[in-house]
Amino acid sequence: MDAKDRLRLYLEQRRELGESELVLDSLSIEDVMKMVGAKPTAPKASHAPAPPLEGPMTPSDVSSVPLAPPPEPGVRFDRGATTDWREALRTAGATRPSDTSPPPESVPTVTAAGAAKPAAAPVASAVTDAPVKDLPAWLSALDLPLGIEAGWSRVIDAAPDVASLPTLEQIAEHAAGCTRCALFASAKHPVPGEGNPSAELLCVGDAPGVNEDEQGRPFVGESGELLTRILGAIQLSREDVFICDVLKHRPPGNRDPLPEEVVACQPYLLRQIELVRPRVILALGRIAAQALLQTTTGIGALRGRIHRFHGVPLIVTYHPAALLNNEAWKRPTWEDVKLARRILDASRSASADTTAP
Repeated sequence: MDAKDRLRLYLEQRRELGESELVLDSLSIEDVMKMVGAKPTAPKASHAPAPPLEGPMTPSDVSSVPLAPPPEPGVRFDRGATTDWREALRTAGATRPSDTSPPPESVPTVTAAGAAKPAAAPVASAVTDAPVKDLPAWLSALDLPLGIEAGWSRVIDAAPDVASLPTLEQIAEHAAGCTRCALFASAKHPVPGEGNPSAELLCVGDAPGVNEDEQGRPFVGESGELLTRILGAIQLSREDVFICDVLKHRPPGNRDPLPEEVVACQPYLLRQIELVRPRVILALGRIAAQALLQTTTGIGALRGRIHRFHGVPLIVTYHPAALLNNEAWKRPTWEDVKLARRILDASRSASADTTAP
């Protein structure tokens, strides 16, 4: 297989994982060389590849990945050339619609006093869907970039029968007999979700896979084991959190959920969130993030921001299955879950302050 075919295969795999964008600047030269099937060179101490994730994910996983200093903009070993790959593509004649549009404004952050101020640096893609507003003081004090304020219609308007279910167990029983979409006919078992009914962190994935369909449980198999280790890295267990998916039945062939399937399952997920009443929601992967936030914005632009779903702070990160195929995403995932834990701790402190005598 030549380099062109290897690169094509890589891009097809990324698309199958649901990615719509690539951040080339995050890849080392050695990673790209391996991607296209070129013979690797002997690793240097300052460019060592990231070690495989073994045991719990810890801050050392981040510090153990040496980062080469970024090249000086506009300067290369061959004079007159540029190190900016975007400029190189433009020079080669490649264009995209956004090239003719004005650059996005820097994303605002909110101070403790509530005044907006520009972020330290502009982001690659601005998030413009229904921006977050009216944050509580404790959340504003974190001084983080703002994202999307989202919320679905009330459960009682979409599905009065689901809205009347008083417990998570009854939601699971109801979902087991659900015929709101056609997925029930091909799935082996419903996968309603599991965990602490009073969880402070609620994790939402996209849809059950083959292992989940076999066992009727969310996030089992390799991706489930990795999620357990990720949670352990922020001192949480699966028993501490509630884990569920946007869909409660597996789509055939692990395909992406269809819009009508997401709409059909919305009442179940929203009712689960209403009953659990989490302090933070962690959206795992592009599909879950876009379904919850009702956006088409790519996951790269959604990460690192405070979003809110029905008033609950929501953080976006990569799906554990994606990390199994791309170790470069482990470090950003670690940053995301640390952010979720930071918001969780801040929420706890705020609650303690309001209940103190």
